[in-house]
Amino acid sequence: MAASPPLDREDLIPLRRLLALRATGVMTGAMAVMALACLLGLRVQLDSEINASIQAVASIQASAVTDSPDGEMHLHEWELTAEEAGSVAELIRYVQVWSVEGRSLLRSQFMASDLPLEMDALRAAEDGEITWRTTSFEGNAVRTVYYPLDRFGPAHNEHILQVAAPLGGRNELLVRAALILAGITLAVGIVSYWGSWWLAGRAVRPVHEVIDQAETIGAGSLDRRIDAYANATEYRRLVDVLNTMLARIQASFDVQKQFAADASHELRSPLTAMRGEIEVTLRRDRTPAAYRSTLASVLEEIDRLTRITEDLLAIARAEAGFDGSGGRGGEVIDVRQLAETVIERILARHTGRELSVSLHIGGPDRASAGVAGLGQVLWNLLENAARYSPDGGELDVSISVSPTGVDVAVADSGPGLGADPGRVFERFYRADTVRTPGTSGGSTGLGLSIVKALAERSGGAVSARNRPTGGAVVQVRLGIPERPDEASVTLG
Repeated sequence: MAASPPLDREDLIPLRRLLALRATGVMTGAMAVMALACLLGLRVQLDSEINASIQAVASIQASAVTDSPDGEMHLHEWELTAEEAGSVAELIRYVQVWSVEGRSLLRSQFMASDLPLEMDALRAAEDGEITWRTTSFEGNAVRTVYYPLDRFGPAHNEHILQVAAPLGGRNELLVRAALILAGITLAVGIVSYWGSWWLAGRAVRPVHEVIDQAETIGAGSLDRRIDAYANATEYRRLVDVLNTMLARIQASFDVQKQFAADASHELRSPLTAMRGEIEVTLRRDRTPAAYRSTLASVLEEIDRLTRITEDLLAIARAEAGFDGSGGRGGEVIDVRQLAETVIERILARHTGRELSVSLHIGGPDRASAGVAGLGQVLWNLLENAARYSPDGGELDVSISVSPTGVDVAVADSGPGLGADPGRVFERFYRADTVRTPGTSGGSTGLGLSIVKALAERSGGAVSARNRPTGGAVVQVRLGIPERPDEASVTLG
């Protein structure tokens, strides 16, 4: 799925405003729903009361209309003057009697015209059904009922009573209620925004404090930590995570700084030696043999520079996830053949020292090509052990193959690793002079650092210890990555 394009800074909304707007929207929406529900409930209640009132009047008037023994119809009405009738207009219930043909037979004395007649409602009332309608009379909305009179005797089988009541008061009450509820909703929205703005300000204040403190931390102040006040679990976790990240960055920065200093020193030494020898040689004319001696010495220093740069590149590639892989998914490597090849090349490199190497392989001889850097690890471990072993020394190589990886252990008969064996995996570190005399001239101090980088990249680990009988043992665990094509069987 394609990633969304990044927003411009102008398109971003401050968190405080976003929280306030969302909270206000929720509160205002909830209040609007409540107001609408109240308005609808009020309307239903008013309509119910109006209908009940109309039906009561219809019952009374129906009794009055059908009360005369001689069949003469008359309405039960107050004796009011026109002025009195006008003052109680909203209380008036209009009454009219129709024939089933739609002919007006009788109407209230306060009515100047007939009520609006709907023939479908009249037909329904003729069939004995009480029928309700909402219509308009003299420009005003009215609620009306068609009341059949046949239930009061056969003399009135063809008579329909219509009673209507004005809805003006009900509508005005609903409008006033709607305005009041709208005002309340608006007030709730304003108060909600103000309260949400205040609460959101308090909620995001720790974030601003964290940001302000984080912005003051630079490369020269990585030892500082964020101490912003955070009284919520989430903010406390944020501060802890940032401080933990700063600690990791500081540790990495310190390591890189020390590495840069060590690398500069290691690279400067051969360059200084070459410059010194060349300057001394050029001070006066030399014999061809002297020039050849100087060039040979310079060539040795160039070789040393080459080894250092190659080892630095190997570490960088291993830490970046590249180790010269040549394996492919589904392939396997012959561990025994690989180990024997490495041993043969190490012994050829140290010809004349009469070193002996014993090889022990546990488990199958073949392993997945996904075992990261096995050849490079074997080469560096054996080269390190051979370099610091005395002439005629013995090296013991143990390899254990399992479905989850390969364990490699290389033991030598040298002087050991000093008081702190774990430091041998540090870049450019060399143990005390007990381990280095006469045998470390070609060492860059990076071989075991490369081993550590390859092991950790594969999910494995490294360890080193001194042997009770003398010498050292370096152990490496190489895991098998999930992707088999991340293999490496290259030799150093």
